Amino acid sequence: MIVKNLYDDVIGTDADVDADQWTSRRLLLAKDGMGFSLHDTLIKEGEDLHLWYKNHLEAVYCIEGQGEIVEQKNGKVHSIREGTVYALNDNDQHILRANKGVGMRMVCVFNPPVTGRETHDKDGSYLLPETD
Repeated sequence: MIVKNLYDDVIGTDADVDADQWTSRRLLLAKDGMGFSLHDTLIKEGEDLHLWYKNHLEAVYCIEGQGEIVEQKNGKVHSIREGTVYALNDNDQHILRANKGVGMRMVCVFNPPVTGRETHDKDGSYLLPETD
């Protein structure tokens, strides 16, 4: 059984990754052997993230804040607020925006799982982890 606490076991460790536009507190990682990774992610207020998880599937549940997600393939805009879930089931290129004056807190699940220190590459994706 794996039991972790965000405040006791993640924040301030290597699993707490801070970037200019976001902070990802990685609760479960590839090394935990679950087949997915689980993140508590903060999107900083007013930020536009251009993302394309071409190597991962991602599901996201908003638990705080407001913003929107834009589908790059067709320009369709979806409002995001507390209680909204979206799934990038087709490795969708997208823009994630947090409203000015308020950020967003998201619970994110990645498959395959990330290893922990990834940041976005120039395409807005994570590289696949190397396997033994």
